[in-house]
Amino acid sequence: MDAQYGLLFCFHLVSFLNCMFILLKYIFLIFTGKKMAYQKVNADQRAPGHSQYLDNDDLQATALDLEWDMEKELEESGFDQFQLDSAENQNLGHSETIDLDLDSIQPATSPKGRFQRLQEESDYITHYTRSAPKSNRCNFCHLLKILCIATSLFIFGIFIGYYVHTNCPSDTPSSGTVDPQLYQEILKTIQAEDIKKSFRNLVQLYKSEDDMEISKKIKTQWTSLGLEDVQFVNYSVLLNLPDPSPSTVTLSSSGQCFHPNGQPCSEEARKDSSQDLLYSYAAYSAKGILKLSLLEKAGFGGVLLYIDPCDLPKTVNPSHDTFMVSLNPGGDPSTPGYPSVDGSFRQSRSNLTSLLVQPISASLVAKLISSPKARTKNDACSPLELPNNEVRVVSMQVQTVTKLKTVTNVVGYVMGLTSPDRYIIVGSHHHTAHSYNGQEWASSTAIITAFIRALMSKVKRGWRPDRTIVFCSWGGTAFGNIGSYEWGEDFKKVLQKNVVAYISIHSPLRGNSSLHPVASPSLQQLVVEKNNFNCTRRAQCPETNISSIQIQGDADYFINHLGVPIVQFAYEDIKALEGPSFLSEALFSTRATKIEEMDPSFNLHETITKLSGEVILQIANEPVLPFNAIDIALEVQNNLKGDQPNTHQLLAMASRLRESAELFQSDEMRPANDPKERASNRIRMLNDILQDMEKSFLVKQAPPGFYRNILYHLDEKTSRFSILVEAWEHCKPLASNETLQEALSEVLNSINSAQVYFKAGLDVFRSVLDGKN
Repeated sequence: MDAQYGLLFCFHLVSFLNCMFILLKYIFLIFTGKKMAYQKVNADQRAPGHSQYLDNDDLQATALDLEWDMEKELEESGFDQFQLDSAENQNLGHSETIDLDLDSIQPATSPKGRFQRLQEESDYITHYTRSAPKSNRCNFCHLLKILCIATSLFIFGIFIGYYVHTNCPSDTPSSGTVDPQLYQEILKTIQAEDIKKSFRNLVQLYKSEDDMEISKKIKTQWTSLGLEDVQFVNYSVLLNLPDPSPSTVTLSSSGQCFHPNGQPCSEEARKDSSQDLLYSYAAYSAKGILKLSLLEKAGFGGVLLYIDPCDLPKTVNPSHDTFMVSLNPGGDPSTPGYPSVDGSFRQSRSNLTSLLVQPISASLVAKLISSPKARTKNDACSPLELPNNEVRVVSMQVQTVTKLKTVTNVVGYVMGLTSPDRYIIVGSHHHTAHSYNGQEWASSTAIITAFIRALMSKVKRGWRPDRTIVFCSWGGTAFGNIGSYEWGEDFKKVLQKNVVAYISIHSPLRGNSSLHPVASPSLQQLVVEKNNFNCTRRAQCPETNISSIQIQGDADYFINHLGVPIVQFAYEDIKALEGPSFLSEALFSTRATKIEEMDPSFNLHETITKLSGEVILQIANEPVLPFNAIDIALEVQNNLKGDQPNTHQLLAMASRLRESAELFQSDEMRPANDPKERASNRIRMLNDILQDMEKSFLVKQAPPGFYRNILYHLDEKTSRFSILVEAWEHCKPLASNETLQEALSEVLNSINSAQVYFKAGLDVFRSVLDGKN
């Protein structure tokens, strides 16, 4: 294409030089006293209002006609008449007007009275044969020179502008259209080997106790890739850190002392695995020494947390592995519900529970409660059970330290072209000093960086998404998603109005047997489409289960406080998906070699990067947000299926919600998705409704461990509203229970709110349409 444009430009340039040559010859003849005749080059065949950017053939024809007519006049030296082919009014005095008729070339000067008369009397035709006086001829020549120079420069400018316009087309698609190859052009540059290199570079940094070292590395890399306004966002927060002395558990009957990993208490054991011992703790647990019976049914004073080997995939054997958990539901415990900025009031909350909580390994549990015979079994999946009619008393010593520390977020963005005030947030997390040394953060950061690299290579060539994409690397995730919570609370008013979706890249590789996408109901259809498309490019295409279940990580704030739709892709072990949800809360000390063992070629990392990237691009660039209203109504109805008591009112309300959603989908979304029927002034209104659909399902208060957004299930085994399941379990011993009634009321109000929301949206659109008619 560049060669064609170059040839076209050369042809126009040659034509222009020919015209210039003829004009100069003409001026020379005037100065030598020869007479010239003007003949109008008639190009009136053009339609009125023709664009100044002429078609190629038209431009060539004009240049050739001009050359031919002027050469002919030079040859006919005996012709000295001034002839007008037509008496159209040609006002050449307004050179700044865009719609100049460039095809009409006629004299710009004539005797004043005659020129005015020709303008006033359109039917006047005359032949001027008398020679002009000498002084008038000089003035005529002088004005003609000026005209020729101005005309030449003007035509030359048209040629240059035309060449630049055709040779440098904009990469930005026109409004309302999306190039189907655009996304693949961006994503094809993502390579597994690049992600692998980035991962290995990152894991070398975690050993530093300075949180800023990793944050600076990420900021420097994102800035070098071209991301806009990359900056640190720091918060001083209350962290619960391990004490220099590890916690212990002592069996009272024998006096044996054990570390959390099951090793006997000794200085030698501490030196061999000091990091594992220190970071095996429950953040924000109560501190102290407590004796408790493992058979006590009520009045707990402490908890020993462990993971039964039978709940884990066969490829994992964590018998001696320790882990960390956080009891923090989210954010800085000293500033609950508001950001930890300078001047904020800080509450005294060194612990969030009165219980002493200590994670321990399965091997230690076996030593505390199992009989010698049970411990010698070769069956790795033998469940750990309490001995019958036997009391075991243990002494727990939990030691932690509470300090104010700085948590750093790294935030950058790509500004949107048409809707810069609408944000798609892409979140990963980085290692925070003093936290457990797992390596999933390196996978997370390597993936988000790979997508930024691919995206910015396109942005540097002139393209931009319609909506703004914000990239965040969160700090303090291991302590209760502190970085994302504080940032969300800090910018809550802006985010409530402007965030469209959140794409989570929290822990992308927790196994290698199954791709496990999690998505809000409104985005499940989009995820299915992208996963199926990606599946056609792979050799193995197992059925993928897409669900809306509670997930760990920094998406928590956006789901439960902002009601923002989310998407997350991750590889899991199938066995882990069937296990208890507690497994996802445990942070194991997974080494870098373990990540590379699960994905040695990093092809799984590449798949997650491309799937996440395609979803990001489509949400950021489609004229109409790719959200599905009907899927929300269907999810509500599915959650009410089965033999559930006291749900007849809920079912009736869910039916009305579906009717409203179907009307909204057919009357508004279908025309908006058709470019031929799309009305640009209604797209923004429609998108505003789509992005806020899930906010109706935020309940004021949920039981501990449950999402406030009731569209999400507790785990894969739960197919109903989780808060109703919990309430039914709670009220089983009772004939009537206020907890159940409150839960039923919360669900009913949520469904009603969503139904009213869709109906109000339809009413607004109809009012606008009636007003125009």
